[in-house]
Amino acid sequence: MTEPEINSSANPRIKSLVRLRTRRERDRTGRFLVEGYRELSRALEAGVKLEELYVARDLFLGDNEPELIDRASGAGAEIVEVAAEPFRKASYRERPEGLLGVARQFPASLAALDLTGTPLLLVAEGIEKPGNLGTMLRTADAAGANGVIVADPTTDPFNPNVVRASLGTLFTVPLAVADTEAVIATLRSARVSILAATPRGARPHHGVDLTGSVALVVGSEQYGLSARWLEAADERVVIRMPGPVDSLNAAMAAGILLFEAVRQREIG
Repeated sequence: MTEPEINSSANPRIKSLVRLRTRRERDRTGRFLVEGYRELSRALEAGVKLEELYVARDLFLGDNEPELIDRASGAGAEIVEVAAEPFRKASYRERPEGLLGVARQFPASLAALDLTGTPLLLVAEGIEKPGNLGTMLRTADAAGANGVIVADPTTDPFNPNVVRASLGTLFTVPLAVADTEAVIATLRSARVSILAATPRGARPHHGVDLTGSVALVVGSEQYGLSARWLEAADERVVIRMPGPVDSLNAAMAAGILLFEAVRQREIG
C-alpha cells in the first residue's frame, strides 16, 4: 500500500479543494472539481486537462481505479495520495469513491457548436439548480442532442453538483454558455428554429414538427422563460398536464421535449 502524502484534514491542499466548491474560487482560479470514477474517466476521454488527482485507496469501490490513475498520470496529472479522513473532508459526496480530480475549465463558446445539418439543441435559460442543469446535460447526451446552450446562467456548469448530476456528460455533450442575445443571434444566423416551452403555449409539444433544425428552450425553475425568449420564439408549445399540478421540473420538461424530438426523428 502506498503511503499517503496527506494525512491531515488541515493540510493546505485539502483546504484548497474545499474552496473550489465555491463559484468565486472556481472563477478566480479557472479550475474545478471532478469526483468519481465515471466522471473522471469521461473527462480524460474528452481530453479535459486534469491537473491533479487525489487518491484515497481505502475508499475504492472496485478494481478499475489503478488503470484510471495510470491514465491520468500519463496525461500529465499530479497524483496525490490521501488518507481516508482528509479525503472525506475534501469530497462533496456522501459516499466518496476515493478519486477526486482538479481540472482546468475549458472553453464553452457558441462558435464551437456544429450547427450544420439538422441539429437538435437544448437551450436552458437562467437555470438555478445545479442538479437540474446536470440532469439536462445527461438527458441531452442520452437523446443524442448536438449541443446544450446555457443562456444567462445563474449556476455555472463547473459547479461540482453539475458534474455529479451529469454523470460526466458535461464532458461529452457540446456545451456553450452565453447571454440570451448572443444565443438568439447565433440561432437566427444558423437558421435554427426556436421552440419555447411555456404554460401559455399555443400548441402541444407533440403537435409540432421537431425533425428539422430546432432549439428547444426551457426556462428557470421559478420564473420560466423570459419575455425575450417568448418573443423570439418561432413556436410556443405547452406540455399538457391533465393532473392538478401546474408546472414541471425544468429538467423533466427538457427530457420530455428532447425525447419527443427523438421519437419524431426515428419515425420520420
